[in-house]
Amino acid sequence: MPEGPGAGTMPEDGALDALLREYRACRICADAPRHGPPLPHPPRPIVQAAPGARLCIAGQAPGTRVHLSGRPFTDPSGDRLRRWMGIDAATFHDPERVAIVPMGGCFPGQDGRGGDLPPRRECAPVWRHRLLAALPRLELIVLVGHYAMRWHLRDDMRATLTATVAEGRAIHAQTRRPRLLPLPHPSWRNNTWLRRNPWFEDDILPLLRAEVARLTAAA
Repeated sequence: MPEGPGAGTMPEDGALDALLREYRACRICADAPRHGPPLPHPPRPIVQAAPGARLCIAGQAPGTRVHLSGRPFTDPSGDRLRRWMGIDAATFHDPERVAIVPMGGCFPGQDGRGGDLPPRRECAPVWRHRLLAALPRLELIVLVGHYAMRWHLRDDMRATLTATVAEGRAIHAQTRRPRLLPLPHPSWRNNTWLRRNPWFEDDILPLLRAEVARLTAAA
């Protein structure tokens, strides 16, 4: 990912609004899919962004509840993520404080076992750089799950998700801007991982909460 999205210039609100309208109208995965069959339902790209945001959450893709609500992380995973971050729902859903740009904008559907499919691969190459470039005040991108880690960290991705999260403080301290901080996905499916890795709450969450408090503080 290019460093310093937007090259330090503030886009007009109208330009970002136009980009968000274009993004929300996207139908690539329904009308012209490049990786697999068309979406099994009408597209509903999810995003939250405003020019003043200094913090961005890079998630995976919306699940069924978020697809229905039209708002990011309106599900139990979002509840846990907000607890990790130490903020309430009002702050989390304030686009001037927190941008939320998932790796895949639309709910990708489910596999035969009822689990969510991976984010559609069509989405990030078309939209990700454009959306992040429209957020020039970003100071930190929180990478939620391995899809976001692979895209943003590239060669800095460790051999496993656990090793990558364990190096969170070192990754955060690197010179790239905006800074990056990797987290596991807050899904219930990671409950066993959280029990086996208590260092996450002891070492990584204090850094996350301190950064979130700093970056979401009222001006």
